[in-house]
Amino acid sequence: MSNPLFDALFTPHIGKESAFLHLEDGTTLSHGAFLRKAAQIGGALVNAGLLPGDRLALQVTKSPEALAVYAACVQKGVIFLPLNTAYTAHELEYFIENSGAKLVICDPSKASDIAEITSHTGAQLLTLGGDGSGTLMAAAASQPETTQTIPRRGDDLAAFLYTSGTTGRSKGAMLTQDNLLSNAKVLKAYWHFTQADVLLHALPIFHTHGLFVASNVMLLCGGAMIFMPAFNPDTILAQMPRASAMMGVPTFYTRLLAHERFTREAAAHMRLFISGSAPMLTETHVQFEALTGQRILERYGMTETNMNTSNPYAGMRKAGTVGFPLPGVELKVTNQKTGEEVAQGEIGVIEVRGANVFKGYWQMPEKTREELREDGFFITGDLGLIDRDGYVQIVGRGKDLIISGGYNIYPKEIEMLIDDQPGVKESAVIGVPHPDFGETPVAVVVPDATAPDLDQITSACETSFARFKHPRKIIIIDALPRNTMGKVQKNALRDDYKDLFTKIES
Repeated sequence: MSNPLFDALFTPHIGKESAFLHLEDGTTLSHGAFLRKAAQIGGALVNAGLLPGDRLALQVTKSPEALAVYAACVQKGVIFLPLNTAYTAHELEYFIENSGAKLVICDPSKASDIAEITSHTGAQLLTLGGDGSGTLMAAAASQPETTQTIPRRGDDLAAFLYTSGTTGRSKGAMLTQDNLLSNAKVLKAYWHFTQADVLLHALPIFHTHGLFVASNVMLLCGGAMIFMPAFNPDTILAQMPRASAMMGVPTFYTRLLAHERFTREAAAHMRLFISGSAPMLTETHVQFEALTGQRILERYGMTETNMNTSNPYAGMRKAGTVGFPLPGVELKVTNQKTGEEVAQGEIGVIEVRGANVFKGYWQMPEKTREELREDGFFITGDLGLIDRDGYVQIVGRGKDLIISGGYNIYPKEIEMLIDDQPGVKESAVIGVPHPDFGETPVAVVVPDATAPDLDQITSACETSFARFKHPRKIIIIDALPRNTMGKVQKNALRDDYKDLFTKIES
C-alpha cells in the first residue's frame, strides 16, 4: 500500500537539488535538502513514540523546519495540527486537550506555559524556534536523512484544522489525504502552475491558505517559493522580479497599492496574483488593474473544504465574485429553512460536494450531522448567489444575517453602497439588539484620506434601500477588527456595540 499524499507531493523530489525555498537570509534550500531535513524530523517523531493516527500539535514561527514537520507527519502517517501563533496558552489548552495531541511542538519562549498544559494532558513537549533551534531539531540531528514512508489510504486522516470558533466551541475539521491531494491537483491545473513557477509566499502556514493551497500546489508542481516570515511590502517588492505568482489576502494588495514603488514595471514579471481568505473590495480590483494592467484572481475556500471556486485563469475575472465551482466540485444555493435549491440569482446558503470536502468534525458527531448531509453536501453557512453569468457571489455568513422586525437584511449589499461613497475606505454592517425590532442594522465605517459625509451616506441608503435596511446609526472607527487572515471580525463589532439601543425609540 502506498502513501498517496507523500508519493505525490514529496517522493518525486527526493534527491533533487533544484531550488525549493528561497529564504530571508539569502540562502536557498533545495527540494532534496528539505526532504532530508523532513526525514530526520520523521525519525525524531518515531523515537518520541508517535504512531500512525496520532496527533501532533504545532505552534511555532514560520520556518523551513516548521514546513518540514508537516512533511514528516505525512510521511509517518501522523495527523498534523497547525495552530495559530497568536493563540495564548489559555486558548491552546482546548485544542491540545480536544485533539488528544500526543506531541506538542512550540516556540522555546512558550515552553514553560505549554508545559503546564501538557503536564496534565500527558502529551510530550518539544520546542522549535524560528531559526531552527530547540529540542526538536536537536533530537532530529542524530537521525538518518532517509526514512521509511508509512503506507496510508486516501481516506486516512492527514490533518486537523480548527475553525475560528466565533460562535460556540471551535470545531476540529478532519481532512483526509484525498481531501488535500485532490484539491492540490485541481488548483495546480486550473491556475497553470508548473516547475518554472516561483511563488511569493508571505502567508502563515497554520492556515489552509498558506499550507494546503500555496505549499501543496508548489510541492505538487515542483516549483519554488520565496518563503518570507510575514508580509512586508518592501521585501515583496524587492523579491517580485524573481517571482511569477503571489497568493495573498486583500490586505496584501491594498498595502502594495499604497506603496510608491509598486508600479506597472514592478509587477511586469508576474503572471498571476491570487487573493482569498477574505472578500476583496471592488475598488481594490479596479485600482490594481489600472496600475498594473493585471486583474487579481479571487477564489473561495473554507477550513472544511480547502478551495471550492475560482475566477477563471483564462477569461473574465469578475470583481465582487469568487468565480465558478472548481472541476470536481458541485455547488448549489439552497433555502436556509427547507434545504431546497433556490432560483438562480436568489440568495441562499451555499452547499458544496466533492473530493475536497472534509470527513467531519473531530468528536462532534451531532455537529457533523447538522452540517454534512448524508448525500455528501456540506452546508457552508455562507450566504451567496449565482449570478446570471454563472459566477458565485458571497454576500456574507449566515450568522451575519440581520433579521429586523421580521425582515431579512444582507449586510453585503449595504456595505457595497457605503464603500462607494466619497471618504469611505471600507465598512461593516452589523445587527445589534433593538428592543422594538429585535435587531437593527448599524454601519461601522473606516474613513479614507478625507472624512466621509455621514449625511450623504444616509441619503444614499435612503435612496437605494427599503427603510428597514437603513443603518440606524453610522459609527466612525480607525480600523475594522480582523483575524490573522484578514477577515473582519463582526462578532467583535457586535459585542462592542451591543448596548447601543437600550430603550424603544420613537
